[in-house]
Amino acid sequence: MEIPTIVGAGLIVIGAAYGIGKIGGSAMDAIARQPEASGKIQTAMLIAAALIEGIGFAALFAS
Repeated sequence: MEIPTIVGAGLIVIGAAYGIGKIGGSAMDAIARQPEASGKIQTAMLIAAALIEGIGFAALFAS
């Protein structure tokens, strides 16, 4: 592997981790504000995190 490929893969992983972290933090804030909507918020959070992770894996394999 060449250096730019390794750096690109690292940036992909960091970006995906940052995105999933932002989703988790925002979901916790939303659940704290509206506990009665926690089921819908958690479902949306898991779907969004799975999509981000899938895109991250696809980008890793493409690089």
